[in-house]
Amino acid sequence: MLDYTFLKLIWWLLVCVLLIGFAIMDGHDMGVGTLLPFIGRSDDERRVIINTVGPHWEGNQVWFITAGGAIFAAWPLVYATAFSGFYFALMAVLWALFLRPVGFDYRSKVADPRWRAMWDWGLFAGSAIPSLVFGVAIGNVITGVPFYFQENMLTVYTGSFLALFTPFSLLCGIASLSLLIFHGANYLQLRTEAAIAERARKASLYSGLVLLLVFTLGGFMLANIPGYAINSVVNPGEAVAPTGKTVLYQAGLWLSNYHTYPLTIGLVVLAYAGIVFGLLSTLGRRGGIAFISSGLACAGIILTAGAALFPFVLPSSSHPDHSLTAWDCVSSQRTLNIMFWVALIMTPIILIYTSWAYRIMRGKITVAAIQANGTSLY
Repeated sequence: MLDYTFLKLIWWLLVCVLLIGFAIMDGHDMGVGTLLPFIGRSDDERRVIINTVGPHWEGNQVWFITAGGAIFAAWPLVYATAFSGFYFALMAVLWALFLRPVGFDYRSKVADPRWRAMWDWGLFAGSAIPSLVFGVAIGNVITGVPFYFQENMLTVYTGSFLALFTPFSLLCGIASLSLLIFHGANYLQLRTEAAIAERARKASLYSGLVLLLVFTLGGFMLANIPGYAINSVVNPGEAVAPTGKTVLYQAGLWLSNYHTYPLTIGLVVLAYAGIVFGLLSTLGRRGGIAFISSGLACAGIILTAGAALFPFVLPSSSHPDHSLTAWDCVSSQRTLNIMFWVALIMTPIILIYTSWAYRIMRGKITVAAIQANGTSLY
């Protein structure tokens, strides 16, 4: 059986990988859905946009489901506590996501323009709302969630739904939404042509500039909001109780990992490089490079947040000593060990069949193709 400390670290990394996979794969079709009512000016153009992601969106949601399952299995206390605190926000995401499969499958089955317009806006809501809420949730994780544990380890959440929407969390929501719009617009540049691709190019430039601005502003805010640091001895090789530590809570601590481990600055550089190269590639009309660049931006931004937080996974703003970390929120050593080998086998399989599907269905989607195959496409 693998060492417990190693397993705790590797599952922190694997959850980051799954979140990055979700942002890159499901993120670009959420970006496409958000842009649908604005970039598509006619029914045929909107069908072109829908069919760029139509063959893949269900497969892409494997990353979302797997990330949620991994958090449930590897970090059960985080899963339970987060659902207590973010219950209404997560229900909003769930109800918004309901609109996606129904919209994709039924939107083009009725020729009535009102019917199709309704589902176009349904696909917009099913894409934009989760994109925004996920960022707001990350912002709340960074600022801390008001919860504590009773003696029997029952979670008590002391916040409210409206309290989730702080200036910093809303900024993170805007960053998340603009990131996925940027990524989706770059994908549309790659998969469409003529007027649709030109509108996608403009959307990429606008959303990329917004992302660059809010990501930079978020970094300045992060330097000044209270952060967390463990202030007691914790043995990561043992089963540790979440309430058995002391935690410092003061301004500036979220940047301490970047001072302690200077190589982590490379993650910030990766995020900025992805955004800037994405914008430059869009200006040069290189849709493929722009899409790769925005994918790197997704990875860099998620890893930047992860590096700042580590080892904290869900800090508590009301009882900092009860904050959940990578050392004390995990499942048993045996559970993590079994899951590690399953992930080691299954993740490459997912990557292989996803790559195969995108390779087989590569190429431009055009209005002419939609008109020639009107009954067999979305």
